[in-house]
Amino acid sequence: MTPNVGQLGWVRTHARLLGSLGFIALVGLLAAALALAVRPSSRNSVATVDTAASQPNPSASTSTSVTTAPAPATTAVTASPLARNDGKTSAQRLLESAFVVSNADLQPKSIVASGSGLFFAQNMMYRHNMMVFDRAGALVAKIADDVDLAAFGVVGGVKAQGAPVEAVFTRDGSSVYVSNYKMYGPGYNPVADDSCGRGKWDDSYVYKINTKTFSIDKVIPTGSVPKFMAITPDGTQLLVSNWCGFDLTIIDTATDSPITRINIGSHPRGIAITKDSRYAYVSVMGESKIVKVDLGKRAVVSAVGDAGSTPRHLLLSPDDQFLYVSNNHQNSVRKIDLSAGREVGTAATGTEPRTMAMSDDGESLYVVNYQDGTISKVRTADMKILQTEQSGVHPVGVTYDSPTRQVWVANYTGSLHVFIDK
Repeated sequence: MTPNVGQLGWVRTHARLLGSLGFIALVGLLAAALALAVRPSSRNSVATVDTAASQPNPSASTSTSVTTAPAPATTAVTASPLARNDGKTSAQRLLESAFVVSNADLQPKSIVASGSGLFFAQNMMYRHNMMVFDRAGALVAKIADDVDLAAFGVVGGVKAQGAPVEAVFTRDGSSVYVSNYKMYGPGYNPVADDSCGRGKWDDSYVYKINTKTFSIDKVIPTGSVPKFMAITPDGTQLLVSNWCGFDLTIIDTATDSPITRINIGSHPRGIAITKDSRYAYVSVMGESKIVKVDLGKRAVVSAVGDAGSTPRHLLLSPDDQFLYVSNNHQNSVRKIDLSAGREVGTAATGTEPRTMAMSDDGESLYVVNYQDGTISKVRTADMKILQTEQSGVHPVGVTYDSPTRQVWVANYTGSLHVFIDK
């Protein structure tokens, strides 16, 4: 955009006092200021999203269908700024509702933050895609879960669809791994479900997705009905709990190939790994137990006492002393002292607590309660419930973004509710 005649006249009048060099500088500054004033801000965000047709991402792999588009806004919100150090602990802050994201394709089973501004929502089974959002709630990309398995080196592989469940980012954030509940395509008989017993179910795959191009770069074999995943803090191993395989797949992240599978028990799910990458705790929901896995020996070495009924999600305290467990059918979150092997605190957060997230200082837990439609904030020191807020229908996933203190909740019925811990 260029200045109009009146504006140039004003500039010329004053330029006589500044000389020709001053005139040129003023014209340039005025043009730049006007251009900036009319340029739309890229940081505008949306609270409610109704995704329109998107344009393909030209940098994506031909084997991956990726669409990207800014979603049309119906309610504008301001992107959450990076959090400043206010001298408070997370337990001293207040969880406040910020905005809600909805989308015709959105039916999230989980939501995971990269820590650098991306949020991956895995839309379970029926939608056959993953959706990526930024901190303002704007849609960044939609990634289809269909793959040509033969093109990824699977012998006898067919063109198939997946069913995204959970995600975990690599330490540098350059990639994200996504587990697929089961595969759909020729030769696959997707009959395995959450009530499965031990049997010869079809094995499935984990996708490795590039977070720049949003293309599926690799397809890695796992067991039957892979659910939760975790990466060791040293970044060398990816652990995958196979719900219907009754085992744990360990994957070498340097080669993205399976190393071994360890028998765990009926319906393994949650995984928490110690800071030194030596041990992993795995919840075994079907047997109401939690096992300790030696990752060097690649074997189960013990069971954790007092696991409670239907242990689902696991988190370790920053010092690895305490294990936090969401006991799904026990309607509570429990704190276990690992050295003593016993419960030292409990919080009755709501009906069917599912996924948990922890604040960066380890002082607070954020827990979603599936049947109640709520999120609870729990102080880890004494397991006191600090807040319980409405989050939406059937919240199932939750993630914490440390740089902004945003807490994202995935509501299985079709929305993402974003809170900020202020």
